[in-house]
Amino acid sequence: MEGSEVGNQQESNKDKETTEHVASPTETLEQVIRQKKEKDITKVIVQFRAIGNAPILKQKLFKITASQKFQAVTIFLRKELNYGASDPLFMYINSAFAPAPDEIISNLYKSFGTDGFLVINYCTTAAWG
Repeated sequence: MEGSEVGNQQESNKDKETTEHVASPTETLEQVIRQKKEKDITKVIVQFRAIGNAPILKQKLFKITASQKFQAVTIFLRKELNYGASDPLFMYINSAFAPAPDEIISNLYKSFGTDGFLVINYCTTAAWG
């Protein structure tokens, strides 16, 4: 009977190892999800870069509320540059594309942020499509 007890004990140990091994990744996933929720972005650091003959800002980094739409960034930059609504101003993310005015800043940052910044290039004539 001792042999069967040892066999049962080994099977029991294998079950425990399997159960413990499966539980660890699940806990890790839950921890990652919890940390992501805790790190929800409230402000995004935006870096403005002038292109071509656009005026250069004295201060290039600004904190902008992440829940705002890109239209708010456009209004803010126009105010900083003393541009009117009729003055041409083109804005691009990472020198690549012009986001829609209703895009949320946090979504743009999560998708296209680099080195902790959302880089926005601006110019007075169309540069990229």
